[in-house]
Amino acid sequence: MLRELTIHNLAVIENVSVAFHPGFHVLTGETGAGKSIVIDALTLTAGGRGSAEMIRHGCDRADIEAVFDLSRQHPVWETLQRLGIEADSEETLLIRRELLSHGKSTARINGQAVTLTMLKEVGEHLVNIHGQHEHQSLLKTERHLEWLDLFAGEDINEHKSAYKKLYQQYQAVSRERRELEEKSRQGVQMLDLYRFQLEEIAAARLKPGEDESLGDERRKLAHAEKLTDSVTEAYDLLYGTKGLAALSRALTRLQDIVKVDPTVLQPLVEQLQSAYYGVEDSAFQLRDYKEGIEFNPQRLVQIEQRLDILHGLKRKYGETIEDIIKYHAKIKSETDQLENSDELLRNLTIKEEALQGELQIKAEKLSSIRRSSSRVLARQIEQELAHLQMDRSIFEVKLAPAVFSISGADTAEFLLSTNPGEPPKPLAKIASGGEMSRVMLALKAIFAQIDEIPVLVFDEVDTGVSGRAAQAIAEKLSLLSRHCQVFAITHLPQVACMADSQYEIRKQVNAEDRTQTSVTELTQTERVEELARMLGGVEVTEKTRHHAQEMLSLAQRQKNA
Repeated sequence: MLRELTIHNLAVIENVSVAFHPGFHVLTGETGAGKSIVIDALTLTAGGRGSAEMIRHGCDRADIEAVFDLSRQHPVWETLQRLGIEADSEETLLIRRELLSHGKSTARINGQAVTLTMLKEVGEHLVNIHGQHEHQSLLKTERHLEWLDLFAGEDINEHKSAYKKLYQQYQAVSRERRELEEKSRQGVQMLDLYRFQLEEIAAARLKPGEDESLGDERRKLAHAEKLTDSVTEAYDLLYGTKGLAALSRALTRLQDIVKVDPTVLQPLVEQLQSAYYGVEDSAFQLRDYKEGIEFNPQRLVQIEQRLDILHGLKRKYGETIEDIIKYHAKIKSETDQLENSDELLRNLTIKEEALQGELQIKAEKLSSIRRSSSRVLARQIEQELAHLQMDRSIFEVKLAPAVFSISGADTAEFLLSTNPGEPPKPLAKIASGGEMSRVMLALKAIFAQIDEIPVLVFDEVDTGVSGRAAQAIAEKLSLLSRHCQVFAITHLPQVACMADSQYEIRKQVNAEDRTQTSVTELTQTERVEELARMLGGVEVTEKTRHHAQEMLSLAQRQKNA
């Protein structure tokens, strides 16, 4: 259940903190007092979209906190664990939402920052809000199959999962077959081109890195004469009278006098010896390198021709030899596919037909479960509608075959007849606003025991009804609160008197000439006054007070019964 809701600077609410209880709660007050703002705040804590326009004028942020008290077995704990959010099922769950004036918002669960997507996933387990216009979703027939499957529950889930996996395989094979057919149509023109390209690339006998090694070789051959001259001159300089010979003489002179001052001269002798051997080694390497320099004009011509071939292939098929080799592999695969397309098409068609056969069997199983569940759902909705003063209504779930989709091979549509003797027709054609609200309430009453959502919120679900129908809605909401915590915004005293707790939403102008909204839990005496106002309008008389007191007493006896 929702234990506490705290709101700061949201719309006309400056600072409100409200404690709630188990059972049925109603929020009452004058039109425009801000009742829907409380629902908006709860929507935000459940992951709803927020905007800077919702922040109270003159403030830079709005904060909403909701504290939930849940059983240890509630499915939300498993969701929190999967999302990596630390939570102890022995403690309460704290959700905080913050809207900032620059348009951003933040969310935290038990102090841990979460994304809006994560908050919404958690919120779906906590709060279900039925707004004033949500009954319009009943007119969207694509939602009807979702509701039917939700009602079928575990009976259909496992079969639906297996069907979905098979459907995805079927779609993949079907898509591959269609793509191959399209390629086959275009393949007649492409095949000759691919064959020419394959022959041209294969004839080149490409080797990765070949262009780089040929470039190095060409550079050496093109500068062979210059290399020889420069290396020869360098060798002569190192080995000549100014090279090793000079070093040798200097070393001999120092060795003759090293004993005179060994401290200074011995290190110098060692340095000269090291320099001598280093220069000697460099001279020998230059000699060997000179002997290996190749003068081969014919080889240079061959390299130029080979590089021209490689350059031509690069212009056509890729920036590097590796790219050309990859392109060759790609068109080889496509050529093989085109050349063997008839056989491949036959194999894919056989595979697709086999999958379609399996899919048909699984789809029929889904349809069978849906037919069975639709009859049960229709009977239960009729029972609920009977409690809501629509006792001679006929509700029907019309199932019809459809092409394979991710959901199966069915479409579902809710039909209703509210007049005896009239056949059931689509909701859009026969249901009034009040009837639509009651159909939605009937669905909520059924699903409340299935989806385990602890908080149900109804924003003026009684719109368009009055008299006995309003009383029936009130009784249904009260019964529903035995399974979960129920909140309702209402203007009808018949609904308000059935509540276990009543809160007045009041708009006032403070000393600073600012509008602000307060939320007050009413005592029994205050409830009488509020109900009298709802009954009598502007003027509250003793007669309306007496009537209000009588309504509360009758409601209490009704709940006790």
